[in-house]
Amino acid sequence: MLAHNVYFALVDDSPEAVERLLGACRKYLSDHPGVVFFAAGGLNPDLAREVNDRGFDVALHVVFDGRESHDAYQEAPEHLEFIEGQKDNWKNVRVFDSDVEGAD
Repeated sequence: MLAHNVYFALVDDSPEAVERLLGACRKYLSDHPGVVFFAAGGLNPDLAREVNDRGFDVALHVVFDGRESHDAYQEAPEHLEFIEGQKDNWKNVRVFDSDVEGAD
């Protein structure tokens, strides 16, 4: 499987703007062929240990059944529409892609 984790820092980081991005994630990114797991959420304000990276407002986690599904998602019209509609409020976007295995 392939895990696609994206961390968004927003220009407007108000609760309303965070919720707008989360809604767009759910609308445009949750239902693609090959998605095994989808989740999106905001920064947890209570987790502030020294090791916690707090440089984001919204986290997106999508696990695909493999590289082919991930690559198709990158070019999917819904994904491109999501980017076009949301990118103006992105201060910084960090993407972490990794191969993963589930527990047996």
